[in-house]
Order: sequence, then structure tokens, then C-alpha cells
Amino acid sequence: MATAPAKVAVLASGRGSNLAALLAARTRGELPVEFVLVGSDKAGAGALRLAEAANVPTLALDPRSYPDRRAFDLDLFARIAASGADWLVLAGFMRILDGEALKPWVGRIINIHPSLLPKYRGLHTHRRALEAGDAEHGASVHFVTAELDGGPVIAQARLAIEAGDDEERLAQRLLPLEHRLLPAVLGLLVGGRLQWSDQAPCFDGQPLTAPLRLGADGLVP
Repeated sequence: MATAPAKVAVLASGRGSNLAALLAARTRGELPVEFVLVGSDKAGAGALRLAEAANVPTLALDPRSYPDRRAFDLDLFARIAASGADWLVLAGFMRILDGEALKPWVGRIINIHPSLLPKYRGLHTHRRALEAGDAEHGASVHFVTAELDGGPVIAQARLAIEAGDDEERLAQRLLPLEHRLLPAVLGLLVGGRLQWSDQAPCFDGQPLTAPLRLGADGLVP
């Protein structure tokens, strides 16, 4: 008997390039999931248009319509739960989440962040890596907790910083790696090889002591 695909919701605030990568991976048959909702805090977000084109239900909520951040987050997460989602992916969702709203989802929610965490939590990560004179930069996918960009890191993609890199060029060179990294992690999660156990990630039944790395053939320990 065939197993029903995992149901996934995605939150995004911007153009949705990582959402596009997830949708493309599903179309290629590499990601056995059903996208049940794409939500945003910005009605004009490009991610919503991508979802509409892919016949994925969308949701746009205006944070200014709520008395505070907690009220917004509780309503948002209630709507995500109502969609039937098993997993939630933050793909460029530019908001800090309330811990109470987040609590039922811990272990089922991941985020992609453009730095080699724990370096450069928050914004302007490419600029900060360049200003620090780092030899390499990258992206991380981590389980989401109430701490900003602070949940356990699952996997990373690494990129050598080149002499000609400025903030924009570095960001553009990193994007293709992000677009491989996020679908690869989600695929391992829905396939059961990655799990949340005792407040930490496990891979193939063993505690993950260091982030998986993105190689030419996918994620490797």
C-alpha cells in the first residue's frame, strides 16, 4: 500500500527562490511531499505568486492587524495547523517567532539561514562574513526553536570566499547551494532518516554530532 506524501507548509516573506527550489524538487520526483500551504506576512511576496502558479493554497496575514506579535503568531500557526501540515519550512520568513506559538511545532519546523551558524545570526550575513575576512561562507538548515537562528544545525553548505566577492556577488554565488541544501534536508526528514530526538537531531538513528555537509552527491556526515 502506497504511503501518502508528507504534508508541508512553507512560510516566506520575499521572492521565494527557496520555495521555487522545493517546488522544482517535488516536480522532479526528488521530494515526495504535498505542499498544503504557503503563507506570508507580506501580501505582495513573490513566494505567494509562485505558490499560486503551482496550485498551492496561499495565506497572507498583515502583522499590523494584530495587537502584538504573539497574537499574530498564534493565529498564523493555528491556520498552519488547520492546513494539515506535518512539517513547516521557513524559507526566507523574516520574522522572529513567539515561543508559545512555536512550541507545538518544535522538531517539525526547519529554517534555512545564509551563514555558517552559529556565525552571523540575524541579518546582513554576507556583509558580515566579508567584513570579518572569513575564508569561507555558507548556508545552514536548522531546527527552529525560540532562540533566533539558534536551534540545532542539521546541515550546511560551504563556499570559499573569492577575492572578487562583494556582498551581492557572494549572495548570488551562495544561492544555488541553498537551493540544493533545503530540499535535501527536507527529503531526509520526510523520509525518516533525520529525526528530532531528546531536543537534538538524529541521523540514521544516531545523534548528529556535527552538521551534515552538502557534497556533489547530496548530504553526507
